[in-house]
Amino acid sequence: MSDLKLEVTYFEKTGLQNTDNALKIALKYAKHLNINDIVFASTTGMVAEKALEFFDPEEYNIIIITHAYYFTGCTLRQEFPEEKLAQLKNKGLKLHSSTHAMSGIERGMRINKEPWQFVDLYAKMIGMQFSQGVKVCIEIATTTCDAGLVSDLDRDIICVGGTGKGADTVCLIKPAPTSEFKKLRVKAILCKPL
Repeated sequence: MSDLKLEVTYFEKTGLQNTDNALKIALKYAKHLNINDIVFASTTGMVAEKALEFFDPEEYNIIIITHAYYFTGCTLRQEFPEEKLAQLKNKGLKLHSSTHAMSGIERGMRINKEPWQFVDLYAKMIGMQFSQGVKVCIEIATTTCDAGLVSDLDRDIICVGGTGKGADTVCLIKPAPTSEFKKLRVKAILCKPL
């Protein structure tokens, strides 16, 4: 690949109000860089539904990564309404719910006030040093590989994540599965909050 000259957008604030602009940026670079695999983090389905306003499932491999079942504890099965999951699958989106690549048991220990473990601490540091959305993009890139939702790991993907609600971060990523995590490369941060 030759040198890339990309425009980066830095949002003044985090969150929901950046969603449309983040998705426009993702679409712009998907077209510009001829990228077919677009991965979105979506907790409740709002970003997943919004993705359909920008990306055609017949043209793009649209992958939605949700929180794992019981992510918030044993009282709530899934934050993403299961009826909405079914509707979006019928529209051609690939949806996947699993443990975060950078948490799982370690996150559970931290929440219970036990010592921080390395991977959980590593994820926290990425979120602090870059942004929560960059951390999310890294997580969903590797989760997507582990689930087999990207067919060619030699092709770059675009990941869309956020801080809390909505989308505010877009990254160009060379994906890798968790078993080869050190091969994952964040090639470009296309937008993120300051």
